[in-house]
Amino acid sequence: MKIKFVFATLIVAVTFLTVELINAEMEKKMNEQTIKNLSTAMHGEAFAYAKYLLFAEHARQNGNTKVADLFESTAKTERFEHFSEEAQLAGLVGSDSDNLKDAIEGESYETETMYREFAQQAKQAGDLEAAKRFEEIRLDEAKHRDAFNAVLNELKK
Repeated sequence: MKIKFVFATLIVAVTFLTVELINAEMEKKMNEQTIKNLSTAMHGEAFAYAKYLLFAEHARQNGNTKVADLFESTAKTERFEHFSEEAQLAGLVGSDSDNLKDAIEGESYETETMYREFAQQAKQAGDLEAAKRFEEIRLDEAKHRDAFNAVLNELKK
């Protein structure tokens, strides 16, 4: 079950990155469908990267080094070639200050809205382990937000 939460967290993070991607691309007048396609592609590549690393870890624990190496090699291609190339096309990365602001926005949403709602819904459904995990992750995300805020404030000085 923990693996599913890692995937969910990754997807959410990429989603917030692509919100900025969409805004940046609209300013550049890139075709709307191309923007959507880049966003979808980046989500897929990021998810594949994380998933393949988990598969590699599992295979290595089972003594299947050939399978583990294949998953790790493929994961690197997904992240360091495919995702990076799509992100560059999309203009995803900005200044350090802009990147921090984007990260703060994403972490704030995860902290204040998303994980809070997920935990409440899971608790109401009787999925107490999931509710507990969502709350733990929410608190981690708050720490991330606060750390990004602290560094952004240092940059402003």
